[in-house]
Amino acid sequence: MKTSYHLLFQNLDDATSDADHYATELRLAEQAEPLGFDGIWCVEHHFDKDYSMCPDNLQLLSYLAGRTTSIELVPAAVILPWHEQPLRVAEKIAMLDNMSNGRVYLGVGRGLAKDEYASLGIDMEESRERFDESYAIISNALETGKVKAEGKFFNHPESPVRPAPARSFKDRIFTIAMSPDSLDIAAKSGTAMATFVVAPAEVHKPLIDGYREAFQKYNGRPAPSPHLDEFVYCHEDPEEAERAAREYITNYYVQFIRHYSMLGDHFASTKGYQSYAALASAISEAGALGAAEAYLQAQTWGTPDQVIEKIKAKRAVLGDYDLTGIFMYGGMSYETAEASMRLWAEKVIPAVKDL
Repeated sequence: MKTSYHLLFQNLDDATSDADHYATELRLAEQAEPLGFDGIWCVEHHFDKDYSMCPDNLQLLSYLAGRTTSIELVPAAVILPWHEQPLRVAEKIAMLDNMSNGRVYLGVGRGLAKDEYASLGIDMEESRERFDESYAIISNALETGKVKAEGKFFNHPESPVRPAPARSFKDRIFTIAMSPDSLDIAAKSGTAMATFVVAPAEVHKPLIDGYREAFQKYNGRPAPSPHLDEFVYCHEDPEEAERAAREYITNYYVQFIRHYSMLGDHFASTKGYQSYAALASAISEAGALGAAEAYLQAQTWGTPDQVIEKIKAKRAVLGDYDLTGIFMYGGMSYETAEASMRLWAEKVIPAVKDL
């Protein structure tokens, strides 16, 4: 079971300058490798410092590639519909993979926030078509070292990728999948799936089982372990663990609701996003406090022993999975995040590697 470290860059309420917040999170990220984490992940987000601010995760990982030697580097994800030139994404991935000696695992997604789409000037209803077309170009370019496209959105004359990809990306690509549609796309394309934990394992199970079945059908082999991305917190005192988790995860969740306009009704009428209408409806019906409590309980926090038992319980429902933890969020201080991260590395990572 892999355990990875996820950078969020949530500068809630302008607690510090953006520059100081970046410096703080990078200090934590640079500890991930010596502490025994398997990978460093970061997702692409624009404009919203109260939610997440990482407009170029490939640039960020290029910096971290130079500060590390062996840890996996995972842009999780590059939001493909937001990139006007898929060739440029393929070039950057190939270049980063060359510079890091093959440590890159490419994550791709299509984005969920209507405000990000609007500010980038891209029609959200085109997201699925743009994603599919862009993914085909990028995955082919990384395997063949060449790009050529004649499509609805993207057209490239045949051109080489330089520096050329030095090794195959087969089994090094995964899709952020939060809906049945995205899970089926991941299975058809033969990629691993990653999902953000938003509900109890029993709610995620049908989607993950469906992905595994579809992957086996399309590819004639078992699916790779899914990646579960979640908010984690670890403390030796169970009462303090719950207090801190409740405070900081709730703080994050409030911003999640706002950033993705989860209390709006636009998902039902937006092409390609209808499946999210059920999630938005459930949040609305539960009310802010009820939805925040349910979200809190779905994450993995507690004492080291409690965390290990929660991981075992999830595995009993879902089967094998890899865990990617977000350690700094919701206005948490550097000292609090670092202590949690170090305790997790000391007592949780060795236990889960044996699972």
